[in-house]
Amino acid sequence: MLRVAELIRHKLAEMLTRGEIHDDVLAAHVVTVPEVRMSPDLKLATVYVMPLGGKDRDDVLKALDRNKRYIRAEIAHTLNLKFAPDVRFRFDETFDEVNRIDALLHSDKVRRDVENK
Repeated sequence: MLRVAELIRHKLAEMLTRGEIHDDVLAAHVVTVPEVRMSPDLKLATVYVMPLGGKDRDDVLKALDRNKRYIRAEIAHTLNLKFAPDVRFRFDETFDEVNRIDALLHSDKVRRDVENK
């Protein structure tokens, strides 16, 4: 599962970098693909994406969904799998979570607790 997910991640990142997906929204944004998760039967790939700066994320997700058939066909052509996995796109919220935890660690309450030890 991990190997297939990583192969899909690399292929999609390559497609986005080279501009192989012809969409004005995707052409105007730099999109990062930090993770792909596969279902155990390898029939569903959940692709987590992050536009640079987190701007226009809904537009980017809609553009990727519009081009889902093309992306799936290219992935199937590149990978030699029995079934071409269905692809769904989600916004990667890892960066938001990191910022939230960082803000908590730098809050006055936590700083006061650390200084009192």
